[in-house]
Amino acid sequence: MRFLRKLLLIIGLLPIMGLLGARAQEGKFIAITFDDGPSGRFTVALLDGLQERQVRATFFLCGYRVDQYPGLTKRIANEGHEIGNHSDVHRFFSEMTSTELCEDLIRSTEKIQKATGKRPTLLRPPGGIYDRKALKETTCADLPIILWSVDPDDWCCYDSNVVTDRVVDQVEPGDIILLHDMYDSSVSAALNIIDKLQAEGYTFVTVSELAAIYGTELIGGEVYSEF
Repeated sequence: MRFLRKLLLIIGLLPIMGLLGARAQEGKFIAITFDDGPSGRFTVALLDGLQERQVRATFFLCGYRVDQYPGLTKRIANEGHEIGNHSDVHRFFSEMTSTELCEDLIRSTEKIQKATGKRPTLLRPPGGIYDRKALKETTCADLPIILWSVDPDDWCCYDSNVVTDRVVDQVEPGDIILLHDMYDSSVSAALNIIDKLQAEGYTFVTVSELAAIYGTELIGGEVYSEF
C-alpha cells in the first residue's frame, strides 16, 4: 500500500484514484498506539504528556492490568483516547485453543467495558500473532485486527533517543506506530516522537480516525497495519 501510494503521487494519479480522502490530502496523519497497559505511573506520565500536547492515542489494554488499574483505564477513555482489546492474560493466541481464546477475549472485553462503559472495537493480538480461523470462533470475530507499520522495539531497547530516532527516521503518513506504556524510556520516547513529528507537520489521531481519514472501512476479522 505504501509503495502504491508513493507511485501514484509520483505520476500524479493519487487524487484521481481517490485512495486518500480530502483530509488526508491536506495534511500528514498518523496513529500512535500503546500495548500491554495500563501500567501505573508510566501510563499516568504518558497521559499527562498526551494531554499537554493535545494528542489522542489508541491503547490496547490487557484485562489483567485493567483489574489492577480500573481508575486509570477509565481515565484513558475519559480523555478521549481509543481503547482496543489486547487479550486478558497476554498469551500468544497461537498457544491457545479456540475455546481458551474465546474465554480470554470475553474476560478482557467485559473488564474494559466495566471500567469504561464502552466495549472495545479493535483487537490487537499479543505479539501480532493470530490465527484467523480461530478468531472467527470467538466473541471478538467482529473486531478489526490492528497491527502496525513502525516498530522501534521499545520493549527491549531502553534508550529513548534510539527509540525516537527509529520512529522519526522511517515514519510516513498513514503509519501506525507501536509502543508500550511500560517503561520510562518508552514514555520519554513517545513524547519526544510526538514533539518532533508535530514540528514536521504531522497530526496524531486514533487508529479508527486514521482509517476514516484515508477512506478505509474497518471490517471485522480483517487485518490492518497502515492506511
